[in-house]
Amino acid sequence: MKARTAKYAIGQIVKHRIYPFRGVIFDVDPQFANTEEWWRSIPEEVRPSKDQPFYHLLAENAETEYTAYVSEQNLLPDTSGEPVRHPQVDEMFERTEGGGYQARNTPRH
Repeated sequence: MKARTAKYAIGQIVKHRIYPFRGVIFDVDPQFANTEEWWRSIPEEVRPSKDQPFYHLLAENAETEYTAYVSEQNLLPDTSGEPVRHPQVDEMFERTEGGGYQARNTPRH
């Protein structure tokens, strides 16, 4: 498998193409780096290929906040301008003037 260059960046807010959730990217794997069991748990008709970047998100939906692992093919830029309410966002990021996030240089205490 040849890894592709990531389309999205750490700190960028994205939304899922199919499911109703969004989040801020906090890490990127150049290709699939989760368990085979996790991958097979995805319904076959929507299961992504492994040879693409996968993103770790501080995610939220209407009910809750959580972390998500999502393939590049299933992400779109979130252009709502709304902040992400996940409780760990403020620990890891600072909000930029443009409405996105940039990684904090120093840990907050």
